[in-house]
Amino acid sequence: MTISSYELSSDSMQIEWRGGKISTFTYFWLRDNARDPVSFDSQSHQRELFTALVPYDIAPDQVKLEDDGRFICIKWPDLENFVDYTSDFLSFYSNPPIVTDLTEPKLWDKSSITTDLISIEYEHALTESGTSQFLKKIADYGFVLVKHCPCEQAAVASVANNIGYIRETIFGGLWEFEANATMADSAYTPKELRPHTDSTYSLDAPGLQILLCVDYDAVGGESVMVDGFRVAKQLLEDDPKLYSVVSKIEVTGIYKGDGSNLQASRPILRHDSGERLVQVTFNNYDRATTRLAEPQMTQLYSGIRYLDRFFNNPDFQWRHQLKPGEMLIFDNWRLLHGRGAFEGKRKMAGAYINREDFVSALRKHDLTEKIINTA
Repeated sequence: MTISSYELSSDSMQIEWRGGKISTFTYFWLRDNARDPVSFDSQSHQRELFTALVPYDIAPDQVKLEDDGRFICIKWPDLENFVDYTSDFLSFYSNPPIVTDLTEPKLWDKSSITTDLISIEYEHALTESGTSQFLKKIADYGFVLVKHCPCEQAAVASVANNIGYIRETIFGGLWEFEANATMADSAYTPKELRPHTDSTYSLDAPGLQILLCVDYDAVGGESVMVDGFRVAKQLLEDDPKLYSVVSKIEVTGIYKGDGSNLQASRPILRHDSGERLVQVTFNNYDRATTRLAEPQMTQLYSGIRYLDRFFNNPDFQWRHQLKPGEMLIFDNWRLLHGRGAFEGKRKMAGAYINREDFVSALRKHDLTEKIINTA
């Protein structure tokens, strides 16, 4: 979109676009967002301008249109040269934007998800195009199944490093686990693990979790995945008031043992400033003792009972027996995962990746929604 004309007032510039649309920019905003070499480092994408020293009543000395409306050029009193503002840049910011790092998820339940839909081969997953494909699957469905991986920690590292940085936690960076009665975590037992999200006790829960089946000589231990966003949608349809309750009341997760005492609190359903669901946090194993005034306590219990019943409803689950060489990568802010009870040897390797690194990879592969204008 190109500029047809402009009009100056005491504190702002009104731009008319070809087609008749009008946009208004204050002079201070224009000066603060100048992209000249003095004000902005184009290599680091960092603002060099000392914004606090810009006079609040700054105004242009001169303004001119160039290249048939593709540029508007402004001479500011504190700069020697004109600053060129492209029409594309101004058009992009012509309305107050909503910034989001989310993609529109494809909600699923047992009837709509298939293993073929979320599968990819290990060797392909390590290529540029394969990385884009499996990141897209995670963005769409919340998880991906990587097949024919080497049965070793190095395979986890290869995939993780292709996305971002391996996160160090109380369990280490790369880790392996099997039944171990000395550990203070239910994952190290052969018991059934009902669907849950990990690290509800972390202030910033990991964004992705990777689980690779290294060895399996057992009976049972089927992996379970649940789309938490799909269950949240069901709750919103069934009981909007209860949905509001679990979106506001904070629940504390706790990990106490192995020399640590970690605690964090947030609502089971967390939303962004645009009221869009961004995170499901639910782990009944790690839920700390909570005491609230009535009726909040009863309302919270009603929400927990509703959600946990749906999380454990087979109609909302994808179930799969992981074989050695199969790797699950899933969004820990959206999906709940679990495991059936087992007898025998079941050895897994894994790692966590920060949410910010996952979103960074989505941006790198052009898989996120851009800034969305409200008008």
